[in-house]
Amino acid sequence: MWYEKILLFFKNKELRNKFLFVFGLFLVFRIAANVPIPGIGVENLRKFFAENQVFGLLNIFSGGALSNFSIVLLGLGPYITATIILQLLTMVFPALEKMYKEEGEAGRQKFNQYGRLLTIPLAVFEGYGMLTLFQRQGVISALSPEILVSSIITIVAGSMFLMWIGEIITEQGIGNGISLLIFAGIVARLPINIFQTFVSWDPSKIPSYILFFALSILIIAGVVLITEARRNIPVSYAKRVRGSKMYGGVSTYLPLNVNPAGVIPIIFALSILLFPSMVAGFFGTVPGMVGDAANAVAAFFNNQWVNGIFYFILVIMFTYFYTAVTFNPQTIAENLQKMGGFIPGVRPGRSTSEFLKHILNRVLFTGALSLGLIAVLPNIVAGITEVTSFTFLIGGTSLLIIVSVVLETMRQINAQLQMREYDTF
Repeated sequence: MWYEKILLFFKNKELRNKFLFVFGLFLVFRIAANVPIPGIGVENLRKFFAENQVFGLLNIFSGGALSNFSIVLLGLGPYITATIILQLLTMVFPALEKMYKEEGEAGRQKFNQYGRLLTIPLAVFEGYGMLTLFQRQGVISALSPEILVSSIITIVAGSMFLMWIGEIITEQGIGNGISLLIFAGIVARLPINIFQTFVSWDPSKIPSYILFFALSILIIAGVVLITEARRNIPVSYAKRVRGSKMYGGVSTYLPLNVNPAGVIPIIFALSILLFPSMVAGFFGTVPGMVGDAANAVAAFFNNQWVNGIFYFILVIMFTYFYTAVTFNPQTIAENLQKMGGFIPGVRPGRSTSEFLKHILNRVLFTGALSLGLIAVLPNIVAGITEVTSFTFLIGGTSLLIIVSVVLETMRQINAQLQMREYDTF
């Protein structure tokens, strides 16, 4: 049972110390998320994030660091963006792809180093853009050149600090550090929302809360199912004789995830949806037709129905796009042929590639629709139940990250326990 594994985990001194160390780093992260950047007032920030849907969602992922205008207000966004850019560039530059996929651990370390270096200019650009946008929106007062430069330096240092903490957590072997920090930022607001719910408790809304939590359980179960669902394609290996030994002659499966793109399509869709609002924010204060047009664009994309429809369509489009970039049926078919593997009833080579592409498109249709539905679920559930305090936990990137991180952390904990069981023999 799961509670027996938890007891075994905490009985082991080494694993217990690792957990306490990671928990201490979580506390450091939460303290940093509440330390504001010197010289900047934050009076109007919380109101701005409460009224702006897209920025409010970004604030949830940062654990409130954005609305607090803390030293880590960008969170791990620049590092994640840098990693995504480099992964996409592997499809353009063969040398980068070779380094990442064929040079082993040394190549991946060099690839990760490039990601760290690319994080710095991205953090500078995003920090400057965020500060400029907030100034033009009137959220913060105009900054002098000295304060602007010092603020950008602080923002970049905060992003690099979080990246360093994430890598230290990963080294402990009980979860991916970057994912765990994002997870911590998402769930950090849960106690505040629970407290606010009790403070503003209205007995007449009890049926709405019951309906909300019933829908939440169904949605979470569905997300777990989509995250873990796979289409297993049977693969057989021909028998080969080398010397006096025989190899192959076994059957296995090639798993295709129903959602092979993970949370990347939702992140891309959010970035695209955020772009018009940011551009409109730059020009919204300009007098004349330019300012009027910018304000009209901002109002259009802030409309809940328009935002939801565009969000749903973009998530589906990016699911197909990212899968096409990262999953190459021809490469898989060639690798199977080199290793003496084949799909029963399908010729090796081109026929195998076309078969894999056909299966992938059928599976991906279900995955893309499910991912698009998950992305817009917070608005749907909030409209049905009129409960908005916890909608960030049942849809979009937040729920996928929570489910993925919990499942992956459980796998790594099980691996740690099994490794120590083998050590006792």
